[in-house]
Amino acid sequence: MPRTKRTRRRRLLLPRTTQIIHGERQSLSNALRLLRSTQLPARRRRLEESLLRDLIRLRTLELNRIQPDWDRKVRLATSRRTPPARLRRLAASLPRADYFLARLLSDHPNAPADVLARLARHPYASVRENVARHPRTPVRTLRRLARDPREPLWYLVAFNPSAPPALRDQLRARMRRQAARR
Repeated sequence: MPRTKRTRRRRLLLPRTTQIIHGERQSLSNALRLLRSTQLPARRRRLEESLLRDLIRLRTLELNRIQPDWDRKVRLATSRRTPPARLRRLAASLPRADYFLARLLSDHPNAPADVLARLARHPYASVRENVARHPRTPVRTLRRLARDPREPLWYLVAFNPSAPPALRDQLRARMRRQAARR
């Protein structure tokens, strides 16, 4: 059965995750800020500012479709004062497409061990990397990440202060063997 343009195009589209949408919104906000310092005719400047504000609003709506009240949740995930119980509730309601919030939660200093264990299976590599180096990650999770054949997370586990000394020694010996082969 021949592929149509439509099926080919569908395969090329990347998922619109919060990581991508948030980046777009930040770029649009920066463009709006820079536009205010330009020497454009007033009418053109107002038009361009209006267009940029509309695009920012659309990105915000898109973020809130993925995760209702997204900006408030991101503020909670970035605050060092957010308690572990609140982070646990944020993680429990985390949609699969919210890569940005998952990354923030996996890097939070108060992230509970059970949340880190769950995030260790996240599809986004940066989230798993954060979990591999987080000092609150459970030992069982660190051992599993060190055995993961898909990516070299073992290297991050080797320097995690919470990894058992025997595991760190084993992984560091692996590093030395690999360095000797080069």
